[in-house]
Amino acid sequence: MLQLQTNIVRTQRQLTHQNMQQDEALSVLNDFKEILQSEVYVDLERLRILARHGIPNELRGVVWKFLLGVEQADRSKELSNSKARSEEYEQMEKVNSEISRRIRGEVSRYQLRTPELAGKHYTERFENIITAYLNANRDREYHSSLISLCAPFIYTMEKECDAYFCFERLMQAMDEYDTHSTIKEQVANFMTLFRYVLPDLRNYFEEEEVNLNEFTASWLQFLLSKEMKFENLIRLWDSYFAMPDPLEFHPFVCLAILRNARENLEDLEQSEIRTMLLRLPFMDMRPIIAEAYNLRHETMERQLFEESEVFK
Repeated sequence: MLQLQTNIVRTQRQLTHQNMQQDEALSVLNDFKEILQSEVYVDLERLRILARHGIPNELRGVVWKFLLGVEQADRSKELSNSKARSEEYEQMEKVNSEISRRIRGEVSRYQLRTPELAGKHYTERFENIITAYLNANRDREYHSSLISLCAPFIYTMEKECDAYFCFERLMQAMDEYDTHSTIKEQVANFMTLFRYVLPDLRNYFEEEEVNLNEFTASWLQFLLSKEMKFENLIRLWDSYFAMPDPLEFHPFVCLAILRNARENLEDLEQSEIRTMLLRLPFMDMRPIIAEAYNLRHETMERQLFEESEVFK
């Protein structure tokens, strides 16, 4: 009888918690809808504040377009702008047999580990968008990372042309960032932070002869799109697209992931560590992102302190 009563109480608590979560989700959804239903002007600042904490699945595509600047806050020309995007994308060259063959091969492998994007219609979108992008940017060569970087937009956008222009905005931002800081410099800076923030884990990796460059370069260069579970990735990008400096913030997210997984990693051997870092487990992104904010704040304070000591 006592066990039965305990089970009933536990079930009631679970239902109460679920109801509270549902109420919170509904409240957040209504807050987003209130902003997006404005007929004259979308309040981007309010939208960014909300988006940092995650975007409801059914509104993610619409919100990302505003956050990335594909859709303008002033709605007076929304229909004409949408038509212009469709026409521009329709006129783009989407034919390149060699690139298309490589895309199809890579997408088939990607779909095996990302069931959210399984299906021939998704494959065709990948092929069209990436081929159009490479044809419009002749100085860029095909790389398999384009698949994982493009995937969130294909998944969240209703229209293929919107997925293309959002993908293009991300690539432009990454290119601009790379002109100011090469990937070699980014890796070197990250290694310095890694040793400062997680010295014991860094030493353990060295003892196990883990090739740090193997995962660090990919984590930094491709925004964890190749390693992170898809659900986690799109949640992380909600926050990134709402920030003024997501690429500056990104290394601290990588550090937060390592700190969160530290105990598990220190129980693993070299090959197991490599597998885990190249295929990250499912994570609760809210505390990861909060930890990243804390790490950046701590790092900035330390740098200010060190600079003040120099001038004493």
